Amino acid sequence: MYHKLFGLCFCLLFISCGGDSKRDVTDYADPTIGGVSVLLETTRQTIHLPNEMLRFMPFRDGMLDDWIDDFALQMPNHRRHWVFGFMPFCTDEPESVWSLPGVCNNEETHPHYYRAQLDGVTFEFTPSRKSGIVRMTFDGQGRHVMRFNTLGSQGEYSAQEPRIVTGSACFGLPENECMTAYLYAEFDCDMHDIHPLGNDARHFMLTADNDARVVLMRYGISYISIEQARANMEREIPQFDFDGVRKLARQTWGKRLRQIEVSGGTEAHKRTFYTALYRCSERMVDINEYGRYFSAWDHKVHESTEPFFVDNWLWDTHIALEPLHTILNPDIEVQKINSVIEMYKESGVMPRFVLTSGEWAAMTGNFASVWMWDAWQKGLRFDIESAYEGFRKNSLERTMLPWRTGPATPLDTFYNAHGYYPALRPGERETISEVDTVWERRQAVSLTTVNSYSDWCIAQIAKMLGKNDDEKLFTERSKFYRNVYRTDRGLMWPRDDKGEWIEPFNPRHDGRAYFTENNAYIFNWDVKHDLSGLINLMGGREKAEAKLDELFHMGVGIAKFRFYHVLPDATGLMGMFQMGNEPSFHIPYLYDYVGAPWKAQKYIHSLIDTYFIDSYLGMPGDEDGGGMSAFVVFSMMGFFPVTPGTTTYAIGSPFFEKATMNLPNGKTFTVQARHLSAENKFIQSARLNGQEWTKSWFTHEQLMAGGTLELIMGPRPNKEWAASPSDCPSSSIE
Repeated sequence: MYHKLFGLCFCLLFISCGGDSKRDVTDYADPTIGGVSVLLETTRQTIHLPNEMLRFMPFRDGMLDDWIDDFALQMPNHRRHWVFGFMPFCTDEPESVWSLPGVCNNEETHPHYYRAQLDGVTFEFTPSRKSGIVRMTFDGQGRHVMRFNTLGSQGEYSAQEPRIVTGSACFGLPENECMTAYLYAEFDCDMHDIHPLGNDARHFMLTADNDARVVLMRYGISYISIEQARANMEREIPQFDFDGVRKLARQTWGKRLRQIEVSGGTEAHKRTFYTALYRCSERMVDINEYGRYFSAWDHKVHESTEPFFVDNWLWDTHIALEPLHTILNPDIEVQKINSVIEMYKESGVMPRFVLTSGEWAAMTGNFASVWMWDAWQKGLRFDIESAYEGFRKNSLERTMLPWRTGPATPLDTFYNAHGYYPALRPGERETISEVDTVWERRQAVSLTTVNSYSDWCIAQIAKMLGKNDDEKLFTERSKFYRNVYRTDRGLMWPRDDKGEWIEPFNPRHDGRAYFTENNAYIFNWDVKHDLSGLINLMGGREKAEAKLDELFHMGVGIAKFRFYHVLPDATGLMGMFQMGNEPSFHIPYLYDYVGAPWKAQKYIHSLIDTYFIDSYLGMPGDEDGGGMSAFVVFSMMGFFPVTPGTTTYAIGSPFFEKATMNLPNGKTFTVQARHLSAENKFIQSARLNGQEWTKSWFTHEQLMAGGTLELIMGPRPNKEWAASPSDCPSSSIE
């Protein structure tokens, strides 16, 4: 009896102590988190390998929608284009399914594997790099029918033999030449009743024998040819081995996600964290197809052994996503940068938004300069001379207007001469044809602030390259943000072409005429490269801190539906702070810069626990392919890169007792939070590698050297820790 009780107790002890450690990190990553949006875009259930070309997803309105229009066998551009829709049915009326959705139930979604129970058929998918494999188990009554759809307006399918379906589909933006995706799909059994919808080859149907209970389909994708799609498939999935492909995909994701290992914290926090880390590996994607790639920048097929990475929205990703990969995956980061520089060489234009199908003149800014200067500062090496040439052209010779590309407009010429973009007064008619008058408008103030930042990065590159005249030119341009700071109001403020401040102007409610997706209260802090100068403009640390306090406590001032009618992207509100949009990410950490880091610690915990929960509602704004998720990864570890282009990380407040980054140089950097709990979110004291640490920041060099940042946590703020000016981080033009 004693031995039985001992054995039972031992087993219970093992389960309670070891269960969490046995759970694989891939089990925490949940692609359905954020799949219901309150206002903006949902996240997608994207199944793929890290930074690889093939991206599969159920094509639906959101996670509460149980109708899946099609399974998109490929997503060429992040939430912009989908090609090759596929859906199986079990039905006695095959011709009735041409436009029917698949009604799903009991879904299971992981980064490496997807499963859904449809009406009469269980659908499974798992990916390789440029190919995928589907397994369908027919368990209902009726014929085993499979339907292919073209998700865009152009494309067609054909059957080469009873087991082979090929397809092509055009995708891209109206301003770009259409790019073609190719499909080669093979089934493991013969098909019959193969036919299009009438004469429309965009829709294609085929049927398996009723005794074929389990049907497998492997397929390859290419941007070169159908033959290349077949070669990609046969290289990656040589047999109909679904479980083998699934096992390798899971291992691949496990390796990527274990780059950061966390312990302690809640199960919900781990799900939030590892889902965010998974989202950080969707983009960019390598479209080199084993020695060849098609470039949309010169519309040619290139022979190359180097990866060619595409799909990057730099307005979103330069803030946190690219800095995260500079730490974790520096070799891949160099390949990404080399790819963008190659695009410049092929087209003569340094891209702003890099789609698979070509340049997209979306958003604002010359942020490739920020991305690449940040990487260079942190030790990465590439053709900086060519990159600089492209940055300089963008800044001085091309338009920086929102959602426009081409040569400089009169507004850009005015900016170069006067140091700010001129704004229109309320009711004043637009006279510049390149400005969108329906929605985007001039965004005059934020254009001035963002270009001041990128010009500061260009100045640093010029200095490093010994281009003294350019260094002086771009350093002066980096100060242009001061021309739109209105000292008597303490806010960034629009001014007209005569230099007069715009009146009337409401800094809370006036939108895109003056700012990009946000308002004056957010862009008041959009001076990452000269925070010391900005704080001085505001009257010093105490007044800057008071302005931050005001930001986090000010209400919208009108009915929210009216507020969102003007500023629909300003989601995730805490006061006037907007968690759901990228220009806000660094703002909570600015309390470090004014000597009140305890407020950063408080607000970061409130924001993460409120807006990044482990449910369908766990994303406060557009996730933008890792742009927002990288904020979560950094912040839950306990630090953030406030100013990409410098090597400083500001300390926040961690969510795990231990977070270890397994660095590519073989070293580890650990943030250890002792006594951490929901209440104990305030830093009492700190030690870096065993030495007392009184600063609210550390450097990239210290991180990459490996070591431990030990934080002693408590329930009440220690307002003395890192409060003195010498212990605060800073950024300064001077």
